[in-house]
Amino acid sequence: MTGVSGLLPPLGPSRAARRPSSAERTLSNGLTVLAVRRPAVPLVELRLRIPFAGNRPGHRARASLLANSLLLGTARRSELELVQALQEVGTELAVGSDNDRVLISGSVLRAGLNTGLDLLAEVLTSAAYPARLVAGERKRLRDQLRIARSQPDVVARVARARRVYGKHPYAEVLAADGDVAGLDATALRRVHRQRIQPTGARLVLVGDLSPARTLDAVEAALGGWAPGAAPVTLRPAPTPVPGPLLLVDRPGAVQSCLRLAGSAPMRTDPGYPAMQLANLVFGGYFSSRYVENIREAKGYTYTPRSSIEHRMAGSAFAVDADVSTAVTAPALLETQYELGRMATLPITEAELDSARQYALGNLALSTSTQAGLAATLAGLAGPGLGLDWIADYRRALLSVGVDDVLEQASRFLAPSRLVTVVVGDAAAIREQLGTLAEIA
Repeated sequence: MTGVSGLLPPLGPSRAARRPSSAERTLSNGLTVLAVRRPAVPLVELRLRIPFAGNRPGHRARASLLANSLLLGTARRSELELVQALQEVGTELAVGSDNDRVLISGSVLRAGLNTGLDLLAEVLTSAAYPARLVAGERKRLRDQLRIARSQPDVVARVARARRVYGKHPYAEVLAADGDVAGLDATALRRVHRQRIQPTGARLVLVGDLSPARTLDAVEAALGGWAPGAAPVTLRPAPTPVPGPLLLVDRPGAVQSCLRLAGSAPMRTDPGYPAMQLANLVFGGYFSSRYVENIREAKGYTYTPRSSIEHRMAGSAFAVDADVSTAVTAPALLETQYELGRMATLPITEAELDSARQYALGNLALSTSTQAGLAATLAGLAGPGLGLDWIADYRRALLSVGVDDVLEQASRFLAPSRLVTVVVGDAAAIREQLGTLAEIA
């Protein structure tokens, strides 16, 4: 009987999407604005990236609580009044933060864009941080952090980050409870004055809009947003130093979390497209070698994966797999085997073509909607990239060869270049793991 694959036509050539109409401007206060026309529906997607890195102790706590409290009201409106004003013009806003930035994201009806921008300006310039509401957010954040720290995946992420980054700020995955407990509304207002400011910030607007007129509207609404302290530039992230396997004990755990990590090229590096394809062939999508080995062939885990994580101070290659305690060492052995195979032997042309088609398709899919394109451009805003990078990246993917993938894999995927962290029941897995690696 003919298989399903025999009934499907081969993939056709990848076609580049037409570059959308856009306009860009940097205002006198340092805010850069990019407006992109994508008239699919009468909405405009908004992404405002504000640099918010910090070197001081407790910065992660300040960033987290500030993000949770930014929309609690302004000097003119209570929290409820602000929500009602946003809803009246079809605007939804959300605020998040990480080690590099605060991100305000949302959507607004095309007809309400000017009013939505005025409300955004009101939040940016006069957020109130009411003491009672901030206290409530502080309690909620502390509760969330306590729950998070009990989750195996979070324990593994925290351990890997500390192992990879040492004393760099990127080692702080979660805010410390004591740091959160010491914050109040007065502290948040001070941080807001200093750090929620336009210098180095980038606003992306994608939707049913006129790019030139939208820039004028943004300047009218946000031109008065005054600069604060200069953005903090983090020192480069350290190169991970391979060493003994770090075993984090979770007595009685029925699963082990395998976490490996190493350096990776930045998006601006000429080798990045080849590295992305190396990542896909190894474990970056369902048809990868890693999935085929420890999920499909051996049944060790359901969701093994690898990825490239981009941050302002450096990018990292990461491997994640959660396996049953009994197969912890065999799963790590297969992980090392597949990484070593990537680093020492060329992949096949068929693997390269499959990974390339996936990468091109994923790129097209991620930028095909207003929200997807806005999110992509917001992610590129940190290193100062934009629409041109998307087209250049696509062309670069098409030119990658087997030798290019091997070069990147040998530099970044070799097991000897990666740190390894295992979270699990140490009494049950230490002896077998010790046959594969020295244990710290």
